[in-house]
Amino acid sequence: MDLSAVNDYSSASARPTTDLRFAPTDGPVVEDRRALIQAVRAVNAAEVFGQEHELSFAVDRATRRPVVRIVDRKTRAVVEQIPSESVLRLAEELKQAQG
Repeated sequence: MDLSAVNDYSSASARPTTDLRFAPTDGPVVEDRRALIQAVRAVNAAEVFGQEHELSFAVDRATRRPVVRIVDRKTRAVVEQIPSESVLRLAEELKQAQG
């Protein structure tokens, strides 16, 4: 299964949702993941964000929080991200300060 169109982006700070090293291999989580991948593919095929952009999901390495991105199809540059990098870094700093 080729998931490059779903999660291919240029950022060293996030891990794609297809990184199975941290994912269970069966059960409802996998079913949810498959449903999410199908939904993202449908959104991208419908060009909801235009012909030049697509939707991408990832997990931030440091905070392990989900990240939603709109990326440029050609350059793979991040156009928009929720939560922003600044919010993710703040969450990382707070986590380190607590532990």
